Amino acid sequence: MLGNVTIGPIRVQGRDRDTVMAEALGLLERVGLREKADAYPSSLSGGQQQRVGIARALAMRPNILLFDEPTSALDPELVGEVLNVIGALAEEHDLTMLLVTHEMRFAREISDRVCFFDQGQIREEGTPEQLFTDPAEDRTREFLKAVID
Repeated sequence: MLGNVTIGPIRVQGRDRDTVMAEALGLLERVGLREKADAYPSSLSGGQQQRVGIARALAMRPNILLFDEPTSALDPELVGEVLNVIGALAEEHDLTMLLVTHEMRFAREISDRVCFFDQGQIREEGTPEQLFTDPAEDRTREFLKAVID
């Protein structure tokens, strides 16, 4: 798994192998998987694989992280593992993150801005407080009532 996290920075960015390896171990520690550094991806749970993917993305030192339904294929008990890592990243780093999710409570807790999409269009956007408490659009209210209530 360590090779999975280090291959991009070493081969694509041409960074120093020893430096990248040390950073990768730190990233695996951050996502709670340091002890799995020598494991094969196929031996990991879905939640662990998602967390390795986050470490792999962070190893590239991005300015923006994009998450597209990072919990959609996970068993319910594994969803929390991934959401905890994303939440910690939001608190600890000055990093822009774009998260596409149906986890509304989580989105409300960690977001600075929220956009509600419907049929490929932004229907409404605002602060989490505004959008979740007093949405302006009927479609947003309908969606929130269906998924939160």
